[in-house]
Order: sequence, then structure tokens, then C-alpha cells
Amino acid sequence: MRCFGNTQKKLAQREPGDRPYYEGEQILHIAVSDICPDPLQARKIFELDKLRELSDSIAEFGVLTPLIVRRVGNSYQLIAGERRLRAAVMAGFTHVPCVLNRADSEKAAYISLIENLQRCDLDFFEEASGLARLISDYGITQEEAARRIGKSQSAVANKLRLLKFDGDVISKIREAGLSERHARALLRLPTAEAARAAVAYIVDKGLSVADTERYVDSLLAPPAAAPKGKRTPLIRDVRLFINTVQHAFKTITAGGIRAELEQTESPDGITLVIHLPKKG
Repeated sequence: MRCFGNTQKKLAQREPGDRPYYEGEQILHIAVSDICPDPLQARKIFELDKLRELSDSIAEFGVLTPLIVRRVGNSYQLIAGERRLRAAVMAGFTHVPCVLNRADSEKAAYISLIENLQRCDLDFFEEASGLARLISDYGITQEEAARRIGKSQSAVANKLRLLKFDGDVISKIREAGLSERHARALLRLPTAEAARAAVAYIVDKGLSVADTERYVDSLLAPPAAAPKGKRTPLIRDVRLFINTVQHAFKTITAGGIRAELEQTESPDGITLVIHLPKKG
């Protein structure tokens, strides 16, 4: 089991400083090299910029809230406080204040999971994975999980739906820095390929959440029906054409032209001929 502080780089020695007051619990100052991370930690991504900010604060004020650990053999396993521990190591601390929890491994894992899910800075995919573990590992309902972490049942259900994405799509959404609402809009797409293509388009165009929702709507809309070509009506009564020609002949003669109209009929059809003089 790899513990914190197992590194070739020697950390600067620093006194633990004033011991914080933690009501009802004994504070132990434990070497960071003796503390091992929780293998079931819900948080998988630790943003370096935010860790540096926390590290700067710890360097100035110390670790104000003790970590929670449990003893495992000759070392300690972290139950809660991994960000504080990482930041303390960055700040050069060799020891950190801890509260010793005597819970067994199952209870410790449960406490760690609940503590992480109650935080507001978890990645939304990490939170979804943690919720899924909480429900499956401890046999509780979505409603009970929601009560224990202080969220609504619908919020828990929406989080769990994010796990429908495959790992590649999740990675692309994370890399693109898209929000949870972007991700929820993309859930409506039918395939992983469609989601990947949509992520690329959203990033390229810099789409907002509202724009993304409209874009997804357009992808899901049925194709527009091809416009019907204008059809020429079929006229099967030849008398209409004969009347048209006769009307044209009357127009010609009404204009003062001495024209002649010849109409002959045969078994095969009707012949109409208009004779026009070269000179009016």
C-alpha cells in the first residue's frame, strides 16, 4: 500500500504549529508518510490550481480541520481529507492533525464516501460514480442516498444518468470543460459517436448550455420532407385547347388583322390553321 510522502524529495521540516481544537476527539499529529489514501476515494481528479490555493492557505494558517483516519497495521488509512493532505504535502508539512476513527473497513469506506458526496467541489462524473457505489455497495435506494447526502431524489437520478456515457465520451466532456447541464443535454443523443461529434462541435462553436440544447434539438428533429415539385395538371379535354386557339384568333382579328382560321377534322384528330397576311 503506497502512502503519502513516500518520495525521494525531502520535505522541508516544519513544526505542526498550534493544535486546532476538535471537540470531543483527540487530535493526533501523524507523519504524512504513514497515511495511505483511501482506495475507494470518490474523487479521482485533483485540480492543481485549486490544490495550490489550498496549499498557500495551509502554509499560512496550518491545517485547520483535522483529517479523519483509521489504523491499518502500522500505518493509517485516510477516511476523509485527501485534498487537505495533498495540499499540506505541497506546503512542506511532514505531519498533519488527524482524528482517529475506530470504524471497521466497511464503516470507514461508508463514512469516506458520504463525506466526499457531501462536498460541493466533486467532479459531477465522480459524484455520479460515488452515488452508484453508495447505492450498490450498501443496498440502499436512490431516495435514501439522496437523504444521506442532502439532495433531492430527482437530483440523484439525474446524476446517475450521467453514467450512461461511455468512458471515452466522459473523457472528452471533461477535457472540453463542459458543464453538467451540457452533459445532460448530450444524454439525449442516441449513440456514443453522436455524442463525441457533438462535443467537438460544441467546443468549436463555443456553445452555451441553451445553444447546446437547441443544437441537440436540431440533431434529433426528423428530416424535413423534400419539397414536392410543381406538377403540371393533365388536361384531357381537347375542346379546352380548341377554345384557346379560337380565343387567340378573335384577339388577332379584333386588332384589325385580316386573319383566317381553318379547322378540319379527321378520324385521327382536329387540325387548326391560322393564316396571317404578311401585310395587315
